[in-house]
Amino acid sequence: MRIVHYTYPNVRNLVPSFSFANRSPWAGLDGEIDRLLSGTASPRIPVELREDQNNAFVRAELPGVSRADIAIEIVDGVLSITATRREKAGEKEESFQLERSISLPEDVAAEKASSVYENGVLTVTLPKREEVKPKKITVAVN
Repeated sequence: MRIVHYTYPNVRNLVPSFSFANRSPWAGLDGEIDRLLSGTASPRIPVELREDQNNAFVRAELPGVSRADIAIEIVDGVLSITATRREKAGEKEESFQLERSISLPEDVAAEKASSVYENGVLTVTLPKREEVKPKKITVAVN
């Protein structure tokens, strides 16, 4: 009896040696992280969206931001929140700008919006229009 040695081809043997085939999937990740943290794109504010029968709520956590450094505006159905956090390191002061834009549903009455900033948490209350609120109709007995 004769023993024959056979090797199964692996993927590397089948794929021509292009540069992408031998490249690590992590290659370039450090460059992407540097690009994201370089300040070209401002960090997004984490928000929580809630809704009840009468209002829609946007809750954003902004620790370390003073009330004067928060700007809120509604333009063309988009709620924009911009906050500037200032940090002192010795004699140096650095500032970071945080932004978030949220598309609002059409049933929100933007002109009646209000906001409260308390203990580092911003809550924007957006009342719903009267015509879209559910209405109870009583049934009359004849």
